[in-house]
Amino acid sequence: MKNRGGKRLHLGRRLAIFLAALFLIIAPLYSSIAQNHFDVFISSSAGASKNQVVVIQLYEEIDQGSASMMTRGIQEATAINAQAIIIDMNTPGGLVSDMLTIISSINSSKIPVYTFVATGASAASAGSYIAMATDKIYMSNTDTVIGPSTPYVVGGTTSEQQHIQNYYTAYMVALATAHGRNVTAVTEMAANNKAFTGAQAIQYHVADGTSGSLTQTLSLINASADSIVTISENPSEQTLTFLSANPTLDGILIIIGIIAIVLDFLHPTILLTIGGAVLIVLGLIGEEVIQGPNGYQGIFLPITLYILAAVLVVFEIKTGHGFMLFAGVVVGAIGTVLFAYQVPYVSPNPFGGIEIIEIGLLIVVGAILGLYARYIGTALRKKPVTGQESLVGSKATVHSETLGPEGEVSVDGVIWHARLANPNASPLKKGDGVIVTKVEGLTLVVG
Repeated sequence: MKNRGGKRLHLGRRLAIFLAALFLIIAPLYSSIAQNHFDVFISSSAGASKNQVVVIQLYEEIDQGSASMMTRGIQEATAINAQAIIIDMNTPGGLVSDMLTIISSINSSKIPVYTFVATGASAASAGSYIAMATDKIYMSNTDTVIGPSTPYVVGGTTSEQQHIQNYYTAYMVALATAHGRNVTAVTEMAANNKAFTGAQAIQYHVADGTSGSLTQTLSLINASADSIVTISENPSEQTLTFLSANPTLDGILIIIGIIAIVLDFLHPTILLTIGGAVLIVLGLIGEEVIQGPNGYQGIFLPITLYILAAVLVVFEIKTGHGFMLFAGVVVGAIGTVLFAYQVPYVSPNPFGGIEIIEIGLLIVVGAILGLYARYIGTALRKKPVTGQESLVGSKATVHSETLGPEGEVSVDGVIWHARLANPNASPLKKGDGVIVTKVEGLTLVVG
């Protein structure tokens, strides 16, 4: 009799472990986000002072991590009643949704916010919008760039691209107008992908002045350098940046997490279940699904494909042939590609050569795992054979002087009466090897 109650208990315990793992991962993350204004990296050039200036080092792409850091930095400046906030900017751009989060924090700040672009640095793409939202922009006139600022949806239709471009051109113009900058020049940046060097930006009044150093910038805004609070990404934000940097990697993490949990059903270990849950949650965080789908287009299609991939992989438990697992990996890979193509980006392009290689490697690994699941499934489906029937397929050695058509053979040291399956075959000599093909009572049929 099958112990179905025990099986349900086993599955229930595994589900409980999975949910507990999700809770253990999400709870600290939520706590970190809720209290991130206390996690500030501070380096002061002098002792405590009423003339503190907060310098936020925006040296990364515009993503969840940098958005969290910027919000945290502005909150900290407000908490200490800082004299000014300076964004020390060197960014290639990034996600539109996180760019808007940063601009919203800047607009809500009661403390003046300035942008400084040092020698060799850039305020590219999404960074140019953030800079345009600040009170003043100061750039070195040596080896600096602001823009280009044309946003795009990778894989989007011409109509979708034009829609996004028109919206953010108007948005850039509104930011420039609010701060008295050259509307014609910024229109070129957003509508025609124009970039300006630091010298050109100052000449055309896209930027507000020349500054070769942070100290000079402090002087230009009439701020004291008695105490500088420097804010950079903390470990939690660095993790978010790593996960946000590559949406393809996030999709791979989700798929591998699903596979790890399913393999745990084939040969149970708690570690695979917990590890799979961790990978799934990290992938969802990286793709900003846990924070909600705001700002994304077409998100439900790739999410549906992820669900289908999970169903296919789970069905591997029932079939055990490896095909369902491989199909799930392929469907999940397609969902990952669609996810990367549907995310509104301001450059850099989120889907290039390295992502294609990653997807290809994922499919290859899926094929290998499919073969592995097939191997495990075959072993599980094989019915155990006991008694004399277990002798079928065994190797035997002729024990008698001859075997033709009858005689004796030895199987694992046990002597059996035997006869040849083909009575007309030539007799075999003592020591010759044969295979047991059938058991008839106490006689082995060999060939």
